[in-house]
Amino acid sequence: MTTLRDAPPRLERTGRRERDIRVTIIERVDSPADRVRPFGLAFAWGGALLFVFALAYFLYTYAFTFGENQQTSPAATAIGWDLGLFTAFALHHSVFARERVRQRVARIVPPSHERSFYVWIASTLFIGVCALWRPVDGVTWQVPPPFGWLLYGALVTGVWLSVRSAGVIDIWELAGVRQASAPNSQPLRSPNAQDRQVATPDSFGSSSTEHVGRWEFKTKGPYGVVRHPIYLGWFLMVFGVPTMTNTRLVFALVSCAYLLVAIPLEERSLRLASAGKYDEYIQSVRWRLFPGVY
Repeated sequence: MTTLRDAPPRLERTGRRERDIRVTIIERVDSPADRVRPFGLAFAWGGALLFVFALAYFLYTYAFTFGENQQTSPAATAIGWDLGLFTAFALHHSVFARERVRQRVARIVPPSHERSFYVWIASTLFIGVCALWRPVDGVTWQVPPPFGWLLYGALVTGVWLSVRSAGVIDIWELAGVRQASAPNSQPLRSPNAQDRQVATPDSFGSSSTEHVGRWEFKTKGPYGVVRHPIYLGWFLMVFGVPTMTNTRLVFALVSCAYLLVAIPLEERSLRLASAGKYDEYIQSVRWRLFPGVY
């Protein structure tokens, strides 16, 4: 931060005349934001690392723990518990989207750290869902090789699609790191977290991006095929397994059902907030999730 102060006037002789010259001195003063920046960076990077750990923990849990055919409680009880568990995780999106909650958060969290605050909570809750998920006995399907490898191919494609889609957008803003690194910047504010996959500042300078104020809608890469490619990657990941235990099936059905409910709500928010630009994006990219189907 800079402050201005006037220096004492001095006289300058020019021939027989004297001029009164006043000089304004600009001083550099560290702002409070600058003083807390190291903590903010540590907070943001800690959230980003926790986000990566949460995804890695999910992949490990889904591949190994959920792949075991076991049961610790009656099926109805386990399914009811799992539904409640995932509902609690899903509700935090709605809670943090409320303006009253956002105002309360803004009182204790600087705007540059708001995204990191959300990442910490979402990642912690997701780890809790994976850790507390109750198994359901039974196997829905088991596809032997070589056809089973086709399902593994779908899983790998889902992982690649999610990573590729995250790479098209500003993944550092998604994790909250960029906001903390540049606290004076004005990051895009979207109705909720997942909206950022299609509405986010373009760091690539691509001509295939539509702008309205700070709203931008990607039509490059996977976003030129479907409007929610990260969700499509999720579907491929959770269903692309040769051995579908009932534990995996419940998780896949519950999580994908939540996404199907969330998509229309997110798009409605985007249409209201983007002054018609999202409607143009819909015309450019017809399909929401599955090309040729939905």
